[in-house]
Amino acid sequence: MTPTLVTASTTLPPEGANFPRGGPSGNFMPQAPSTAHTPLLSARNISVRFGGVLAVNDVSFDVMPGEVFTLIGPNGAGKTTVFNLISRIYNPTLGEIDFKGQRLTEQPPHKIAELGIARTFQNIELFEHATVLHNLLIGRHTHRQTGLWSEIFFTRKTRQAEIQAREKVEQIIDFLDLQHYRDAYVAGLPYGVRKVVELARALCTEPQLLLLDEPSSGLNVEETDDMAFWIQDIKNDLGITVLMVEHDMSLVSKVSDRVLAMNQGEVLAMGTPREVQTNPAVVEAYLGSIDDVSSLRRPHQPAQLEREAQS
Repeated sequence: MTPTLVTASTTLPPEGANFPRGGPSGNFMPQAPSTAHTPLLSARNISVRFGGVLAVNDVSFDVMPGEVFTLIGPNGAGKTTVFNLISRIYNPTLGEIDFKGQRLTEQPPHKIAELGIARTFQNIELFEHATVLHNLLIGRHTHRQTGLWSEIFFTRKTRQAEIQAREKVEQIIDFLDLQHYRDAYVAGLPYGVRKVVELARALCTEPQLLLLDEPSSGLNVEETDDMAFWIQDIKNDLGITVLMVEHDMSLVSKVSDRVLAMNQGEVLAMGTPREVQTNPAVVEAYLGSIDDVSSLRRPHQPAQLEREAQS
């Protein structure tokens, strides 16, 4: 079924208008990050078992307001499973997750966006036969306050709501420099642009916590640098807290305040990017033990692999 798309009024800002970051009115931007020490998101002793497989085992962490917190680890470490717990796709076997003091594990999946959590996916989930503009307008559905009859008769309240939705979307289009692609169909866009469009749709929900599942996956070096720029702007300009799963350690080092490393469903280390990358347990999880690395030496490069393991 083709989704119902919101149309716009002619009273909207002109295309190409040069707005500052955060849009023409500036009212998109959430409040500045709190300086309090109360976590925005708190996971306590969460475990998930699928039959005989323990995918996540006794994992605990806090995400503080206004930070970029990143989960790293080899494939199969349990990172995306943690995301799926927060998104309420999975139920934890044990443990609890709290968001803004609310027990997240008691909320149905369709309420997560309304609570202030938005997510992107490693495999892009967009409406390919709709335009960029329409995909972003769909991201505004959590803020709909008009009823069925109001929409059928297209009342003044409905018209005002559509104008407000379009204004918010235009602010995000400007923020992420998507003006050129506003009316383009998603199916015809390059992969890197689609990644930014999915990020834009998540921002259209006005989240307090943004979950980014491998945002650099499939991107080239230049596109990855652009993604790092957007993540930093999302944190610094919009005041949105970011929880990210990522394999590209260059991106992780550029944007992360804290990093949690996982392996086989368990926590290996947590700290700054530098502290985690130099942790021996993390190095071993990625590259094997120093003895294993030493056994792979080539005669003309006797210490290269050891240096890589320690870098």
